[in-house]
Amino acid sequence: MVKSKQITTAINLSDPQYYFNRELSWLEFNRRVLHEALDLRTPLLERLKFTAIFSSNLDEYFMIRVAILKDQVQAQVSKRTPDGLTPQEQLKAIAQLLRPMVIAQHHNFEKVLRSEMASQGIHILNYIDISSEQRSYLRKLFKQRIFPVLTPLAVDPSHPFPRMANLSLNLAVVVKDPVTEKQKFAKVKVPNILPRFIELPQDLQPENGRVNHWMGVPIEQVVAHNLETLFPGMLVQEYHLFRLTRKADLAVAKEEADDLLLAIQQELRGRHFRGSVVRLEIQPSMPQSVRQMLCPEMELTETDVYEIDGLLNLKDLMSFLALPLPELKDSPWTPIIPPRLHDIHQCNQITKSNKAEATENIFSIIQQNDLLVHHPYESFSASVEQFIAQAARDAHVLAIKMTLYRSSGDSEIFQSLITAAESGKQVAVLVELKARFDEENNITWAQKLEKSGIHVVYGLVGLKTHTKIVLVVRQEGEKIRRYVHIGTGNYNPKTAKLYTDLGLFSCREDLGADLTDLFNYLTGYAHQHSYRKLLVSPVSMRDRMIALIRREIENSKNGKTGRIVAKMNSLVDPQIITSLYAASQSGVQIDLIVRGTCCLRPGVPEISENIRVISIIGRFLEHSRIFHFHNNGQNEVYIGSADWMPRNLDRRVEAVTPVEDPKISQTLQDILEIMLADNRLAWDLQSDGSYIQRYPRKHEPERSSQNILMEIWQSFKTDV
Repeated sequence: MVKSKQITTAINLSDPQYYFNRELSWLEFNRRVLHEALDLRTPLLERLKFTAIFSSNLDEYFMIRVAILKDQVQAQVSKRTPDGLTPQEQLKAIAQLLRPMVIAQHHNFEKVLRSEMASQGIHILNYIDISSEQRSYLRKLFKQRIFPVLTPLAVDPSHPFPRMANLSLNLAVVVKDPVTEKQKFAKVKVPNILPRFIELPQDLQPENGRVNHWMGVPIEQVVAHNLETLFPGMLVQEYHLFRLTRKADLAVAKEEADDLLLAIQQELRGRHFRGSVVRLEIQPSMPQSVRQMLCPEMELTETDVYEIDGLLNLKDLMSFLALPLPELKDSPWTPIIPPRLHDIHQCNQITKSNKAEATENIFSIIQQNDLLVHHPYESFSASVEQFIAQAARDAHVLAIKMTLYRSSGDSEIFQSLITAAESGKQVAVLVELKARFDEENNITWAQKLEKSGIHVVYGLVGLKTHTKIVLVVRQEGEKIRRYVHIGTGNYNPKTAKLYTDLGLFSCREDLGADLTDLFNYLTGYAHQHSYRKLLVSPVSMRDRMIALIRREIENSKNGKTGRIVAKMNSLVDPQIITSLYAASQSGVQIDLIVRGTCCLRPGVPEISENIRVISIIGRFLEHSRIFHFHNNGQNEVYIGSADWMPRNLDRRVEAVTPVEDPKISQTLQDILEIMLADNRLAWDLQSDGSYIQRYPRKHEPERSSQNILMEIWQSFKTDV
């Protein structure tokens, strides 16, 4: 047992030196994403995928995080973050840290990945390097498919500078009037409704002794080399590609949101054009004269301009993952049917084909014991979707209530809910309209559900409902039994194959009563101040989490074992961090698995020397939240939707549940230990804020936690 050190002088645990900056820590996370694109151990098309994810992540970062900082600077906000930086200082630090990363990303793509792709028969060509026959084909294609959707916009005193869409690729074109000899400026948007990369037909792909799996050119180059068609009678002098990023967060004021649906719809209409520009990406060849025309119109300075040597918008590389080249990808993984649900799945398959009633159902399984499912290792469709589908068909089910934060249009959940409502069941769904970048999708489905007779609640003003919960009320003889699902991830079949998440099925009376109270709060008027088992934000979760940490402190001070293991997406909350520092000072051993942002500084003598932080980056995005408190051998484990961030603890509706089944509790502890032992995907956070990737020591086997978990579940394998 590690004993606490005697601290002779009081230490201010809120001192800025003990905190990392949130924005810079997130950039370090994206650096780890980029490393997967650089790592030769990663299959080629997966490296292309991580290149695309790095760019996509940055887009959202600028649209939200950088935009907020720029707004604060404009509003002359001088308040410092817990690490002691002003908004202006953060923007400066972001640029200094980020620019070398962007250079490294594009250098890797242009000098390494493109060459490796070509060696595997995947050729992204430059227009200037293609043959005359290929140019002739593309010129014809341009006239038939691209030219009709282009709209050149002149810029002069009679044509004001055009509004440009967020994340759009554009060509700044300088043309010359041969009659007046005057130069004119125009803007051409590269159409995003067409494929970014135009494939050449097979008969125009030279064999070179090798099979070509794909060959083509970027669409912007096809447009650029056919600009004379857009400006007949003019001389095209030069053209320069650029891309802009706008602020994209929605602003729905409480006092203006009597109709939350209408307020968000109105905000969405202007999102792509109305937000202020926060970043301009250009190629180095753009002359100063064109820059000086663009920047003032967008209210940008040179610090907002990023020079990109090569292709812009590399997130479009994700399309190459569709190529049928399994040898260049991770080995495929098919989620298994949860072992306890295998017989039910087989029975359902038979009854579907015979159109007969199933003799077994998921409710009888849950009655026996709580059921844990771990995605994507276990099937989402054979567990969560099946749970809701059976509830919809079951004549004994009286009501279904659930929250939807992010889902997808192909989810069977929507049809199951509609089926339930049509059969006379009480169905209530809270659809969170403020789920960032999923607002339009959620509005569409909320309206469809409402038209089907489902009671739809459009979130709560002032709070974002982030919890992932389902409540099924079932008549069983003379009594009512409530079945629940409490998860860490969205009810989304697509992300359930890509994100690691957990879900607990139970019919424990306390959990059913708690979810009943929580849904009453979400759909009606209620001031619920306590729950029997659940930790709920913004009601009780913060206080309960801190109390659990303090209990470990007391155990350690009393000579007992103090230990905390917690897994989450982000750790930002200063009060939680301060509590963890106090626990470390008392000798509590703390292991944190934080995939993304971490503002806690580990390994500082007399502050956090008993705290270790790792981040796991792999083929699956680590998304589950698990909290394990040793409690002097009386282990308590919790799972749920909340990270340790102020927004999750104070500004969102979240639910975290205790796991009281001993076998499931042990399973979750085993998962944490597998991750802590990872020497392939894990990165160790250093006290200076940098991360060091783990590698197997000499003669040590490689331990990828995700591979190990796939191997464990493989032993139960029954394909869906």
